[in-house]
Amino acid sequence: MTATAFLTNSLMLAKEVSKETVGVIKDNPDKVFFPFFGDSENIFNSGISIDRAFITIPGINFTIYWYGFLIALGLLLALLYGYRKMVPYGLDPDKMTDAIIGGFIAALFGARLYYVLFNDVGIGIKDFFDTRNGGLAIYGGLIGAVVVGGLIVKIKRLKLTTALDVAAPCFLIGQCIGRWGNFFNQEAFGTNTDLPWGMMSNSTISYLVDIGDEYAIKSGEILNYYMPVHPCFLYESLWCLIGFIALHFYSKHRKFDGEVFLMYIGWYGLGRFFIEGLRTDSLYIGNIRVSQLIAGTCVLVAIMLIVIFRGMVKRAGDYKLYYATEDSQIQLAGYKLYTQYNKDKKELKKKISEAKAQGNDFSALQKEFDEKYGAEGKKKLEEQVIELEKKAKEYAKAQKAKPAPKKEEAYESILGDEDDEVNEETIEEATTEETTTEEASDEKTEE
Repeated sequence: MTATAFLTNSLMLAKEVSKETVGVIKDNPDKVFFPFFGDSENIFNSGISIDRAFITIPGINFTIYWYGFLIALGLLLALLYGYRKMVPYGLDPDKMTDAIIGGFIAALFGARLYYVLFNDVGIGIKDFFDTRNGGLAIYGGLIGAVVVGGLIVKIKRLKLTTALDVAAPCFLIGQCIGRWGNFFNQEAFGTNTDLPWGMMSNSTISYLVDIGDEYAIKSGEILNYYMPVHPCFLYESLWCLIGFIALHFYSKHRKFDGEVFLMYIGWYGLGRFFIEGLRTDSLYIGNIRVSQLIAGTCVLVAIMLIVIFRGMVKRAGDYKLYYATEDSQIQLAGYKLYTQYNKDKKELKKKISEAKAQGNDFSALQKEFDEKYGAEGKKKLEEQVIELEKKAKEYAKAQKAKPAPKKEEAYESILGDEDDEVNEETIEEATTEETTTEEASDEKTEE
């Protein structure tokens, strides 16, 4: 018997759920109970009613479940946060959209493939698209998103490690909110506990009965079917929330592109390593929990790489984050042109509306509007953007053609393709308005 098993069994002997309470739980399969929460009766120990269905659309009888709704909500909030960070980080949001779409689709496939490969309940490749038969694994989703999304980022000639820095807090937002779908499904819980937040339901009892013997063989731990269990989804949700807050504030002080992402995989891996050790539904290779193995590896690799790259940046002395490079400004030139175009159009349209409302002559304003934003104006804008994109491609090609940097200058390729200086004439041709490093830094600080 393991130390964990001994400790758990000792706790069960110290405090147990009464037979009467077990009977109430079985008679109320739609409720989740926290039997040890408080000494007097309250909403938690008397049971909280839950329903897997979030809403059913009348007429077509189409049901949206809490699990799907919360994943969608997490994705939406992550996108809203991520898009606000892209320009201050030096990334073109329009180009990043393709990477986001591709990464999301790959995340779904990766999450399912990971589960199919490592599950031990008989689900094989033939069952890949039968998602009603369990399950998705978050590490598979992350791997799929990073690989496919990262490939698209490189194709779009954006800085991969900078894109990952933007994505890292977004992952934590999605995970923090999405994990609550496990609560409504009554899944992703852990071993027995008599802590106040230990939960218990008809679903937890049935699941422990089903897997109890097999779990005892793998872990050496004997489960009590009629005891509360650790709400592991809650632990992970809170861990991700703390991680998001920490990375949000630290991101303004990052030392190199990719550091925030490395901190993310280290932080999440650290929490997941311990939380996974409590879970009763882990995927195994032999007697080793797959996610625990990956989590521990992520922590060690992240710490090692952060130490190495920080040392390289410190020795270099003049490393530039991507947003402060000429390549970033060239990449953003077309996006900024579109943004300014739409802003000016909106302001001029507002002036025309105000003139109309006041009964003033607006013919001059209307003429200006037609010239700038009519068919000819749009055509001119498209030509300018095409020219800027051409310049960006030429610049990227020129950088690749340059000889490799000397050993003492190798810091410029830290975690990706860093940019060399380009002359002022190239910058003037690539963008219609000059953007200095100081202005980009101010924009990032304000964000």
